[in-house]
Amino acid sequence: MLLTIDIGNTNLTIGLYEGQTLTWHWRLATDHARMPDEYGLQLLGLLTHAGHQPGDLTGIALASVVPNLTGRVTQACHEYLKTTPLVVDAGVKTGIRIRYEDPRAVGADRVADAVAVMHLYGGPACIIDFGTATTFNALTKEGDYLGGAITAGVNLAAEALFTRAAKLPRIDLQRPPSVIGRNTVHAMQSGLLFGYVSMVEGMVQRFRAELGPEMKVIATGGLAEIVAKETNVIQHITPWLTLDGLRILWEMNR
Repeated sequence: MLLTIDIGNTNLTIGLYEGQTLTWHWRLATDHARMPDEYGLQLLGLLTHAGHQPGDLTGIALASVVPNLTGRVTQACHEYLKTTPLVVDAGVKTGIRIRYEDPRAVGADRVADAVAVMHLYGGPACIIDFGTATTFNALTKEGDYLGGAITAGVNLAAEALFTRAAKLPRIDLQRPPSVIGRNTVHAMQSGLLFGYVSMVEGMVQRFRAELGPEMKVIATGGLAEIVAKETNVIQHITPWLTLDGLRILWEMNR
């Protein structure tokens, strides 16, 4: 049994695999102030809730884009789950070639996503990750990670509107009744949702011009399903893609 942990700026995503099957998954708020003991008790509680004990684990795979939490969660795994995790970094075997100017600058979650897509769908592909940032990642047919594009995520943009514009409220991202909002909340929802959908469609078109007409489009992240409902350019929706990538990476490096 494998435990996978993806530490993001907003969410900490955890999955429990039996073989290749994701049997349990959790999405928690990332708490930058939490100590190793707190993370350890939380992980142990989730494992117990799933009906398992630390001794049932054969390994832990971890990806993190929050450096100050990587060590804390690693320590928590070692002390509470009695397993030292495989941490995705420059020394891990991935099976893909990273063509970024500085390969070490590519986030571990983006590497895990690329590995999962190559194994599950093949290239060329545009991988869209709707997280704190919205990232577009380019993968060639041969499995080369070329790079991509990064912009503010939908929730980050919504929060910026609330904090920087005195008369704009904090809103939940939902589909408004129409593109033309008849009140402030609906107008904000339209701008955020349909604006991002239009951006996705435009970026996919530009990526396809460089990667070729056979390019696949895969979306992941917490908001992938909401955005994908409004466009036909996304072919595959895989909310737990990063966890699948961590499982594959662990199998490659065991």
